[in-house]
Amino acid sequence: MAWVSLIFAGLFEIVGVFGMNRIKRDNDWKAYLIFGAGLILSFLCLSFAMRSIPMGTAYAIWTGIGTAGGALIGMIFFSESRELRRLLFIGMVLSAAVGLKLIS
Repeated sequence: MAWVSLIFAGLFEIVGVFGMNRIKRDNDWKAYLIFGAGLILSFLCLSFAMRSIPMGTAYAIWTGIGTAGGALIGMIFFSESRELRRLLFIGMVLSAAVGLKLIS
């Protein structure tokens, strides 16, 4: 259950990043709501996951999901670069997160 919570923490982190980008673009109350809800839910799920997953592993995976997801959201919704090297390094971040899961 802790790993599911950690995955949700990463997904909510992506929602928070999406809200942050919307604040930059639109600066309306909906963007602030998305940002705030994403981060609050992310930290709640992360704190639940850290009850049984070591802090270093949980934090690394949480930030990896957030980093890769934020970059992909930027590419899909905000027309950021889709250069092959960028995709390669996002894949490396995700493979490192999977590697941590395999050894934990």
